[in-house]
Amino acid sequence: MSLTANAIESPLAQFTDLYNESLSNAKSCGNRAHRVCSDALRNDGNGPYILHHNTKTEAVVVLFHGLSDSPFYFSAIAPLLHERGMNVVVPLLPGHGLKNAHDIMQSSELSDKWRHHVSQVMMFAKEFGNKVYIGGFSTGGALATQYVLENPADVSGLLLFSGALALSDNAESLSRIWGVGMLARLLDGEYMTDGPNPYKYPSVSNSSGIELMEVISDIRSQLDEGKRLNLPIFAAHSESDITTPIRGVENLLTFNDGTNTALYINAKYKVCHGNLMLDKAAVRKIGIKKSSLDAREPCALPQANPVFTQVANLLTTYFALQE
Repeated sequence: MSLTANAIESPLAQFTDLYNESLSNAKSCGNRAHRVCSDALRNDGNGPYILHHNTKTEAVVVLFHGLSDSPFYFSAIAPLLHERGMNVVVPLLPGHGLKNAHDIMQSSELSDKWRHHVSQVMMFAKEFGNKVYIGGFSTGGALATQYVLENPADVSGLLLFSGALALSDNAESLSRIWGVGMLARLLDGEYMTDGPNPYKYPSVSNSSGIELMEVISDIRSQLDEGKRLNLPIFAAHSESDITTPIRGVENLLTFNDGTNTALYINAKYKVCHGNLMLDKAAVRKIGIKKSSLDAREPCALPQANPVFTQVANLLTTYFALQE
């Protein structure tokens, strides 16, 4: 079945149409990939895309990015999977990659919008592959986990890259305070999208962090109520991650009756949360000068993951085991 045979009915067209409402003048662009571009985006690198083989493949992988960043952060992982013969779908979560994101990123219904978008994408993902794998980086990993718990029959595997299944103790404690969401939106002020990183917002707002905590809390509630996972899970996480502590992923894997393939990156490598997904080529594309950042923030500067090759190799092994 050719994915480009019918421009109206094909899942490629559906993918573009999915963004017509949220992105003004959304259109297909790009040569080697099916990309969605729009003047509403900070730049084309923030847009959603699909790496495909012009046909339905044995497996399709759907990868959701993290909070405040964009599909660019899969620029190293997505081609790797595509080269293995898979179609790869990399959506854009509501509120991300935009020149103006204030209204949606400060919405009290943001986590519901994310959840709905994940469901929309997954509805037609099966048109790209016989087996559907879902995964994500950070917040994207949490949303992927939430989807698997609610739709276990629809997914063949789960991929977690720095999965946000726990936050720092302070962040989690603050999220439990009554009315904190409204207070956070008042304190946040105007949501800033322009910063030195062309593919990531300069900061994570308090209110959007609380929305992420709602997703994490929902996952925990489902597990506490007796739900379990039963599928092959891939997980890569840094022991140095203070943004999304590794204990969240470690705990989730105890609820899985399937096979766990995990790489816990030793703390001696000092791999920051946002750097796990980056290879040297991705860092060059980001192009941030150290002088433009706060030197007091050790994780502010994007740096290549020194063990990215190990992450890639284990991911390849994971998929080889599914064949």
